[in-house]
Amino acid sequence: MLSGALGFRRRQQSAVLVSALLTTAERTLWMHCVRPLMKQIKPFLLMLLVTLALRGEDSAGTGPKSSLVGVVDARSLRGKVMCGYQGWFRCPGDSAKQGWIHWSRDSGRLVPETLTFEMWPDMTEYAAQERFTVPGFSGVDGAQSCLFSSDQPGTVQRHFEWMRNYGIDGVWLQHFLVDLRGGPLQDRYVSRRRMLENVRAAAQETGRAWAIAFDIAGMPTDKIFEVLTKEWRVLADEGVTQDGRYLHEGGLPVVQIWGFYYQDPHNAMTARVANQLIDFLKAPGAYQAYLVGGGDWAWRRNPDPEWQAFLRRLDAYSPWNVGNVSKDSRGVLHASTGCWAEDKRECDKHGMLWMPVVYPGFNWDNLQRLPPGASLIPRRGGEFMWEQFHALSKLGANSVYVAMFDEVDEGTAIFKVTSTPPTQGHFVTYDGLPSDWYLRLVGEGTRMLRGKRAIPPGIPIRP
Repeated sequence: MLSGALGFRRRQQSAVLVSALLTTAERTLWMHCVRPLMKQIKPFLLMLLVTLALRGEDSAGTGPKSSLVGVVDARSLRGKVMCGYQGWFRCPGDSAKQGWIHWSRDSGRLVPETLTFEMWPDMTEYAAQERFTVPGFSGVDGAQSCLFSSDQPGTVQRHFEWMRNYGIDGVWLQHFLVDLRGGPLQDRYVSRRRMLENVRAAAQETGRAWAIAFDIAGMPTDKIFEVLTKEWRVLADEGVTQDGRYLHEGGLPVVQIWGFYYQDPHNAMTARVANQLIDFLKAPGAYQAYLVGGGDWAWRRNPDPEWQAFLRRLDAYSPWNVGNVSKDSRGVLHASTGCWAEDKRECDKHGMLWMPVVYPGFNWDNLQRLPPGASLIPRRGGEFMWEQFHALSKLGANSVYVAMFDEVDEGTAIFKVTSTPPTQGHFVTYDGLPSDWYLRLVGEGTRMLRGKRAIPPGIPIRP
């Protein structure tokens, strides 16, 4: 009797699993053609074979994965390749009604002299309601140029669909303290929370994982603890950190704090404030979290004993790698990875998860008003980033922070960027490569790291 009941329960579980994994069309085929055979063939084996056959996944890794890539397990940070997601772009006419935020240094107008971004997104796939006309900008064919706003649910959904289709696990949603209640730009809070809810919905729809990454840049020291903890309480009390797509580790919601930079004028962190934050987030109760710190590249060499002590109280650490380069004998720039092995050993020694940062290249000429090419770290067709994945595979790392998904301000974006931007102004491009090239590279690197496969030094896929 008991074995019969267990068998029935297993059959129910198999049916539920099939329903969760398959699309409407696949479920129809399953119910009408396959289910009648379940009495003759073991359900789990049949489910596996049919699911793989229907999906026809690209095992060679030469193109984007289908839109049917499975749901990411959000119960653990380990083994995840997650992208930073700024979500800070706004346009005149969007829900925020704040103008050209993060596209221009003048929110009221966008002209070549006010540009603060380096790469023009490929707008081909965006729906009409997601396109915001940019007066005075046009392509080589004379067509009107457009940009997107992050305060649009369809745009956020589209970005998460790209993550799913290319096999990227999800995002760290940057939550800037300056934009929160109590911050100097708190008038942006309503829009930022709306954007957060769009991320939450898109993650649910696409099966991606996500987590909050607080960024303290620009906040006075005496406001950091108050503003950050107030917002974390709000998110926890509203159940945001407990939904099924929010990333957890060891049963605790994961939160990241960027800003552990020693004596940095833009990140006013102190050892006292850091210990306050760590004490708050480690205290048992409703607001306890798994805390990931992000900050100094040279964190192990910090001269302050108090900093050395609190850094090792973190649950995980991400040294910010962007901009750290070395030059070979031919004058070619490579990301600096020589200290990674020791970083990992130090984290392992203290029971911390080492979560390295990889990036595809860099540029902020427009943002810093520099001559074209003055700040460029060339992408070299993807080799610059792929070398970092190769180095990580030799260290056995599989938890990675990718900087960034949508960061066109500093030229680190991996999402779809056009190689034929408007002719007005100077922009960095993907040098004629397909606009999805870096999504493909990150997806391929993710699959190889997760499979604990040796990543070759050269890019294994073709444009």
